[in-house]
Amino acid sequence: MTDHDVIIVGGGHNALVAATYLARAGKGVVVLERLPHVGGAAVSAQVFDGLEARLSRYSYLVSLMPQQLIDELGLRLELRSRDTASYTPYDGGGLLVETAPGEATRESFRALTGSDAELAAWEQFYRELAGLAGVIAPTLLSPLPHIGNLRDLSEMGIWTDVVDEPIGAAIERRFSHDLVRGVVATDALIGTFASLHDPSLIQNRCFLYHLMGNGTGEWRVPVGGMGAVTGELERVAREAGATILTGHGVTSVVAGADSVVVAGDGFEITGDWLLSGVAPYVLAGLMGEPLPAKPSGSQFKINLLVSRLPRLKSGIDPAVAFAGTLHIGESMQQLETAYAEAAAGRLPAHAAGELYCHTLTDRSILGPGLAASEAQTLTYFGLHTPYEVLPGRDEAERAYVQFVTAIDQHLAEPIEPLICGMEHKTPAQIEESLGMPGGHIFHGDLQWPWLEEGEKPRHPAERWGVATGHERVLLCGSGARRGGAVSGIAGHNAAHAILDYDS
Repeated sequence: MTDHDVIIVGGGHNALVAATYLARAGKGVVVLERLPHVGGAAVSAQVFDGLEARLSRYSYLVSLMPQQLIDELGLRLELRSRDTASYTPYDGGGLLVETAPGEATRESFRALTGSDAELAAWEQFYRELAGLAGVIAPTLLSPLPHIGNLRDLSEMGIWTDVVDEPIGAAIERRFSHDLVRGVVATDALIGTFASLHDPSLIQNRCFLYHLMGNGTGEWRVPVGGMGAVTGELERVAREAGATILTGHGVTSVVAGADSVVVAGDGFEITGDWLLSGVAPYVLAGLMGEPLPAKPSGSQFKINLLVSRLPRLKSGIDPAVAFAGTLHIGESMQQLETAYAEAAAGRLPAHAAGELYCHTLTDRSILGPGLAASEAQTLTYFGLHTPYEVLPGRDEAERAYVQFVTAIDQHLAEPIEPLICGMEHKTPAQIEESLGMPGGHIFHGDLQWPWLEEGEKPRHPAERWGVATGHERVLLCGSGARRGGAVSGIAGHNAAHAILDYDS
């Protein structure tokens, strides 16, 4: 007899999803989390002493979580849309893209490029992307589809652009303005360190994941912050009967033919199955296996609380400019230059990244005093700042100064006098806080969400994309075949793989 049917190591959001499905199916499930709380990177915290603002400290928006999963789990979540998709300031103006592009978007493209041609190219590209997303998104909660089946259902032009050739080539072919090219390109680089022309196509996989959520690719704001998402996942897991143990760091995993033994400080638990919510690199260490290459994260995160939004030189209403994603230093040429500098081992000379304001869409994360004021939260996500170029606090401070310099170039007033609270998170700091090796938010490079040519799965774990080298150990976190982002997909698929073994 084993202690539990399923042991889940790591209490991130995917682990909670898996625990709920398995417990509802009658399995005895225990979740082991080393931190004093569950949620992993999908958490909220009062970051600044004495200031009642619960920021989504690491991950902050929701796109990939399927509505089907939300409905099946019975999550009481409100995900709000934003009127502004993005705003990109430049000398003398700014490129505004509305979530539903209208006349303001048209006028903005025309002011930048002098014609309507670039907007027409934009609309055509994203219309084709929506078609591709509509083919792939419905497969994410099913066993892995075959690449040939998806290709046959897709338009070949967009399939070639996204799947077969470096995305940089498609962007350069379809768009003529360097700033527009950069706005499109950023979705290929968030959490991924690569040139837009990298032959490995890791940037293409990142691009696809950022644009296929629920067939629309829209990124929505979770009301209450990411902590509200985790809170709901914890609620349904406990109600289903899963046991959740925080403060239980695992130190070793031994997998046998019929069971798995998990040990930590003062405890040893046996189970029929083990689901790993930790990165594959961490799992290898727990199992005493040779370590694979350590992942390297590439983002520099800054969380801010400001007394009010700063005014912009362009004169646009800050409540419009900051309502979506505000890009700075992200023309295509600037992005490629920053990558080349970081790849050479240097912190890029100029910041490239984007700002997000949660509180323009949802003020519930603020205490009454702040909510009644003009205060806002801002989150900056810097690109091409890999683990290796931000090893310590001095380098992090340099990167912060670069961010301030970059944003101030577009403001009618300096931002620093408006800042009430600030923290930054380098990949090294994320590794220390969350145990993510190299601070890589995807636990490693993203993978295509399908079976490749000639790939023939032999058992449920391979069919669902959650297999490891051990039959009794499955992946349920971001390192799974369809992991990455706050989606719950990997947790769903790991749970269903185990249930398939029993069917």
